[in-house]
Amino acid sequence: MDKEKIYQLRGEATKLKPIINIGKNGVTDPVLEEIKKQVKANRLIKVKMLKTSAEGEDIKTSAEKLAEATKTTLIDVRGSTVVLYR
Repeated sequence: MDKEKIYQLRGEATKLKPIINIGKNGVTDPVLEEIKKQVKANRLIKVKMLKTSAEGEDIKTSAEKLAEATKTTLIDVRGSTVVLYR
């Protein structure tokens, strides 16, 4: 994906509210299924991660694993909010 497309998607994402919250249980199978469903419906989603959900990892590493597990593209990580795109 080229940088121009990523910048465009980041701009679109600023208007979005987080659809999914990942809590202290971390990334579970039901959470992955819900993310896949939401990305299929909306193509661009925001996910809010609780800082303790990262299980000792930083949010960026967790976000990369999340993107890989859901076959999406990681667009942006700001604080504890992750933007995913299909």
